Amino acid sequence: MDRWQAMRVFVKVAEAESFAEAGRQLHMSPPAVTRIVSALEDVIGARLLTRTTRSVKLTEAGARYLADCQRLLADLSEAEAAAAGAYGKPTGTLTVTTSAMFGTMFVLPLMSEYLDLHPDVTGRGLFVDRVVNMVDEGIDVAIRIGHLPDSGLTATRVGKVRRVICGSPSYFEKHGVPMTPDDLSDHRIVASTSAWTSLEWRFGVQKKSTIRVTPRLFCSTNEAAIAAAAGGWGLTRVLSYQIAPQLEAGELRTILSDYEEEALPIHVVHPEGRHVSAKVRSFIDFAVARLRSNRHFN
Repeated sequence: MDRWQAMRVFVKVAEAESFAEAGRQLHMSPPAVTRIVSALEDVIGARLLTRTTRSVKLTEAGARYLADCQRLLADLSEAEAAAAGAYGKPTGTLTVTTSAMFGTMFVLPLMSEYLDLHPDVTGRGLFVDRVVNMVDEGIDVAIRIGHLPDSGLTATRVGKVRRVICGSPSYFEKHGVPMTPDDLSDHRIVASTSAWTSLEWRFGVQKKSTIRVTPRLFCSTNEAAIAAAAGGWGLTRVLSYQIAPQLEAGELRTILSDYEEEALPIHVVHPEGRHVSAKVRSFIDFAVARLRSNRHFN
C-alpha cells in the first residue's frame, strides 16, 4: 500500500463525508476509494469511518487520525515546495506590507528594482498605517518599525530610526531654539493625527520623562506636518527617516537630540519559518542588503 496516497484518500473522504464525492475530486471510482480506506483501516487496526447508506462519519479514532494526517500531509507539501523553491526561480505574486510613508519612500523603490531583476514576479505593495495580520491578509513580507511582540514570525533586523523633533532654520531664527523638553511649551507645535501619533512626547533613555504638548496646528498626515515645519510655522515630531530629504536639503534641523528616546528597530518579517519560497527568500535577501546599506537607518 502507498501509505501517503491512502492518507490523502482518507482525508478527502473525511472532509467530503462521501466516498463518491471524494472519488470525484480524486478522479477515482467510489469502489477504488472504498478499497483504499478499508485497506488503511486493516493496516492501522481501527475503524476510522462509520458508514451508513446516507452518510459517512468519523469515529473517535478517525477524528484523531484525520488531524494527524492533515498535519503530516501539510508538512510533506511544505517540504516539497521548499525543495522546489530552493532551486527554482522566483515566480508568482509577492505581497509586501509596511507603513504608508516608509513604503512610499523606501520600499517602493526596493520592489521596483527587485521586479526588474525577476520578470516572472508580480508585486503588490500594501502600505498602510496599521499592523497587518500577515496570515489572514496573505502577506509574504512585512517591514516593521518598532519593538516586535513574541510571535511565530521570522524577523531579521536591518537598522533603526529615531523619534526626532524638528523645525526650520527660519523658525529658530525668529523664535529661538528649545534647550530642554520643558521649553516646548513656549513654541508652536504641529501634530499629525495619524494612527501612531500621541500628544504625550516621551524623552530619555536612562532618565525618562513625558511632556504633554498642546499643538496649535493639527494635520491629517505626517507629510503635511513636515511641510508646515519646513515652511517655518512650527515644530513637529516625526521618525528620522521621514525628514531625511529635508535634513539633507537644509530645510529642517533636529533639536533636543540629548533627550531622545531609545531608537526604534526596523525588521524584515515573514510568516514562514523553515521553508520559504524562492520569491520570498530572494526578496528578503535583496531587501535586507539594501536596507542595511542605507545610511538613514544605520
